[in-house]
Amino acid sequence: MARRTNLRALVLLPALALAATVAGCAEEVNTGGQSQAGEEVQLINEGQLTTCTHLPYPPFQFTQNGQTVGFDVDIVDLVAKDLGVEQSIFDTSFEGIESGQSFNTGQCDLAAAAITINDKRDRVMDFSKGYFDANQALLVKKGSGIQGLEQLRGKTLGVQLSTTGEDYAEQNKAKYGYTTRQFEDLALLQTAVKTGQVDAAINDNSVLYDFVKQNPDTEVTAEFETGEQYGIAVKTGNGALRAKINEVIDRAKQDGTYDRIYEKWFGKKPQSN
Repeated sequence: MARRTNLRALVLLPALALAATVAGCAEEVNTGGQSQAGEEVQLINEGQLTTCTHLPYPPFQFTQNGQTVGFDVDIVDLVAKDLGVEQSIFDTSFEGIESGQSFNTGQCDLAAAAITINDKRDRVMDFSKGYFDANQALLVKKGSGIQGLEQLRGKTLGVQLSTTGEDYAEQNKAKYGYTTRQFEDLALLQTAVKTGQVDAAINDNSVLYDFVKQNPDTEVTAEFETGEQYGIAVKTGNGALRAKINEVIDRAKQDGTYDRIYEKWFGKKPQSN
């Protein structure tokens, strides 16, 4: 994929060219004039759209046959293709993504990790429009008799560090009288339910339903209507890349590409876009 630069702009506006050089090694990619205020997308690595994510989180991002695949991966691939570059995925802690440090330290151009848009995160990064709806859900061992948080009094609820599931669990802890136990990633959390380290776990509904398909000794017994939406995050102020992502999401939903990707990973078409 060849690097594309606006040569006319470089000739006519030498001052801007000089400013871009001073700013660092970011690559200029021609976005066809569709980005915010005519700005061009700047990438941290030439020829690559670098994505921060946190593995594993199937079916959104996980490793299969040595490659990182998933719903979010396919969505970001559409953005990379539009820019004429390849997607490069950087696996990092979700805590680093959520805090904005992954952007502040120059690890990535964007973050796609089933990230719920909320005020706390919006203060340290900018989000695309929402591209996926989610609620929280409860995972237990089959036959446990636990149908909701009210059955967890005196028991332990597993949570994933820095997630909205952890937030929801902490908000309801006093009411229902359980204790919480943190896990670094989704796989450790799910394993803790299977092995009895915790009595239940809370996380996003789609990933838990995906897990029980392959683990029939577990079940999802409750959903909590949190009304969340996932967004693709960029560094605060990166309006050009944010605009490009929104443009690509809109087009994918209009031409049916989004529905095809959704059906690929969830086995059905979305109820609404």
